[in-house]
Order: sequence, then C-alpha cells, then structure tokens
Amino acid sequence: MTSHFFIELAGWVPAIIFPSATFLQLLKIVREKTAEGVSISSWTLFGFANIGLYFYAEKYLALQSLVGFLGTAIIDFLIVGMAIKLKAEK
Repeated sequence: MTSHFFIELAGWVPAIIFPSATFLQLLKIVREKTAEGVSISSWTLFGFANIGLYFYAEKYLALQSLVGFLGTAIIDFLIVGMAIKLKAEK
C-alpha cells in the first residue's frame, strides 16, 4: 500500500467522524426538543473554525474537505439555530 492510500484514508477519517459526531448533537436537540446544556458560543466557534480549516487546507474541491469541514460547519450552525430557537421558546 502506498503513502497516497494512507493520506486519502487519513482524510476520510475526520470527514466521517466530525460531521457524524456533530449530527448526533443536533439529533439529540431535535429529539428531546431542548437545548439545555448546549453552548451557543462554543458551537458558533466550532462552525467558524471548520470554515477556517476548509480554507487553510486549500483542498477546495476535495470531497473530504467539503464534507468534513463545510458539512460540519453547516451542522454546527444548525445546532446554533435550533438552540437559539428552543431557548427563546422557553
């Protein structure tokens, strides 16, 4: 196996784990209909950090970057939106 294979694999690990883990938080909020314990500022910062990493990596069309960084950022901001909405309804 070549080093290219391992580099590709290394790119897919965070591309799968980051959005999956983030989606689990969003799913919890949606299912429980509460944002108790959710830090709006932390998830906002995570969103901006993922956008920054997308540009830093300079792999603008790589599926791993699109899913891992921008996909996760979208979910981060969905969490923020849901948390704001649910906390306002309280």
